[in-house]
Amino acid sequence: MRNLVAYSLVVGLCVAIALAPMLQRWAWLFPMPGTRSGCPAMGRYEALLTEAALADLAGRDGAALANQSGEAVADCLAATTTLWLPVYGVAAAVLVGAVAWLRDRARAGKHEARTPAG
Repeated sequence: MRNLVAYSLVVGLCVAIALAPMLQRWAWLFPMPGTRSGCPAMGRYEALLTEAALADLAGRDGAALANQSGEAVADCLAATTTLWLPVYGVAAAVLVGAVAWLRDRARAGKHEARTPAG
């Protein structure tokens, strides 16, 4: 049983790491209720703060505003992914563990059926 748990956790971790970029980009594939939806607003807010900080010193540099906005959205998505990634990793581990256990039970049942009683 320990080997099955260890195997499942390792596979779950690998799946979670592989899914991390998809978690950030595809809202339809991996919904993260109440966390991802605020990221664009966070980007707009950060752009407004940067604009206020620049005042007229840089002539409201569009590149600086876009950069700050993009960084804020990326930070928000990273925080969201960090929050939800363990949930998906544990779910993958449970799924892999259940499938491996069921396959082992089916194989053991076939082996017992072939072995003559006696």
